[in-house]
Amino acid sequence: MTDITATGTTTPATATGTATPAAGAAGGAAPSRRADIGAWALQIVLALFFAIPSAGPKLVGHSSAAASFDAIGAGDWLMYLVGVLELAGAVALVVPALSGVAALALTGLMAGALVTQLAFLDGRFWFTPVIFAVLLGVVARTRRDRTAALLRRVRGRV
Repeated sequence: MTDITATGTTTPATATGTATPAAGAAGGAAPSRRADIGAWALQIVLALFFAIPSAGPKLVGHSSAAASFDAIGAGDWLMYLVGVLELAGAVALVVPALSGVAALALTGLMAGALVTQLAFLDGRFWFTPVIFAVLLGVVARTRRDRTAALLRRVRGRV
């Protein structure tokens, strides 16, 4: 008796009729080679975006970034904090064990950016954080097996 996994391969079934653990850490199959390469390409592009044109101006205190945070009514501390979070997320996106968690964290940051756009700024570019959140969601979904493995490791140490 065999079971068919999400990748189309068959695995021997156990006595209870369920598939053996070949299906991956999060209950789903690990991404195919093509999906893995696509996810890596997307992770690299997102990491470059978050590190250079997004975090860079905030971390050097560029006038354009400072003006946005002044319009929000927040001090420079928030600008630097967001810049550090974006840079940390960019680095973590290209660390295999952290890529899924980084995508989730940056999605949260994009949710904050959307709320800020709508509540404090003119709201003209509301779609920008939404687009990045969707792309980060693709990465988080593709890397969910790594996120589950990281969570198991952290829970094992606590």
